[in-house]
Amino acid sequence: MTVTEAGRTLADPAAYADDDLLHTALSLLRSEAPVHWVEAPGYNPFWAVTRHADIQEVERENRIFLSAPRPVLVGAPMDAAHKRSEAGRTALRPLIHLDGHEHQRMRGVTADRFRPQAVGDLEPRIRALARKAVDHMQEVGPACEFVGDVSDTYALDVLLSLMGLDRSESAQVFRFTPAGRRVLPPEARQTAMREFYTYFLELAARRRASPADDLASVIANARLDGRLLDDREMLSSFIIILSAGHDTAGATIAGGLKALVENPGQLSRLREHPDGLPAAVDEMIRWVTPVKAFMRTAVQDYKLRDVVIRKGDSVLLSYPSANRDETVFDDPHRFDVERTPNRHLAFGYGVHHCLGAALAKLEILAFFAELLPRIGHVELAGEPANVNSTFSGGPKYLPLRYSWAE
Repeated sequence: MTVTEAGRTLADPAAYADDDLLHTALSLLRSEAPVHWVEAPGYNPFWAVTRHADIQEVERENRIFLSAPRPVLVGAPMDAAHKRSEAGRTALRPLIHLDGHEHQRMRGVTADRFRPQAVGDLEPRIRALARKAVDHMQEVGPACEFVGDVSDTYALDVLLSLMGLDRSESAQVFRFTPAGRRVLPPEARQTAMREFYTYFLELAARRRASPADDLASVIANARLDGRLLDDREMLSSFIIILSAGHDTAGATIAGGLKALVENPGQLSRLREHPDGLPAAVDEMIRWVTPVKAFMRTAVQDYKLRDVVIRKGDSVLLSYPSANRDETVFDDPHRFDVERTPNRHLAFGYGVHHCLGAALAKLEILAFFAELLPRIGHVELAGEPANVNSTFSGGPKYLPLRYSWAE
């Protein structure tokens, strides 16, 4: 593989489903061209930034490297369509699209719900949902397709609980999540997004008329500069909760369990020392890195290493690469439930650090705290497969066979 080929790998959704291919490419880029200009067919060109320290530097310089107008890597036609919709103010603009004061004030809409104390108060509720998920795994056993049967469902149950929605609405809400839209044919995805608009505007109207102690009410009744959020702002808040609150947690739980199955010594160690679960959760997050990349655009010339990034150039921040950086992690391609310190960048860095990081860790920890004491032998029951995506993903198919502890 050449450096040029390695760079183009970052714009290939299928490469993210092939761990060996992806990490071979990323290792080469970190070694030979940590800031590398990528020209990939079908995409507008960009700089690929693959070293841990360089990604932190770009994230720190948030007044020079902006999320707008290209927050995620998409093909050139979608880039153009996004710019047109932005100009016409028709596109949703969740937190990952925002910069500066606008980002800060929209982050404040839900920030109180994700502070450590507020998240800690959720532990009994989330632990009960985790227990329910493991109960279901036991009921459908001795085998299951873990993603569809367990991890996606559990992550959705947590999301519904936070939003104050009944589980009877799970099928509808699942269609609005990235995981749900992926299983729909292309024509149905547009229909699902139209349904999303209607569903959540109606939900917001109900919560304004009759507020409850839930996240939907917080969004519906939030005020900016003394006014209620407009429809675009509300829907943008709901869509980031659906995306960040479902796909990433489900992917990490599935990817974390897959890593334990493939590394039985680590599974045994974690069972023998369950107090080590918080460190293991961070290692699962590092290992899976469910958010693969964000894009930034320079508003002035900037020298990064020996490369001058020109005003108007885009950069791709590769989080899976940062999380396998040999200068930061000892033996980075080894899954180690006792790894400490673990300075992974899976939640981003700086002002864009994931708002829901504490909740995600609690959700993952609660699941494994319920699963590990109960499950006996566990093994793959077929060939797993990962999601094809340059933005977010993990396992999409994880067949397991298992027994339960006596």
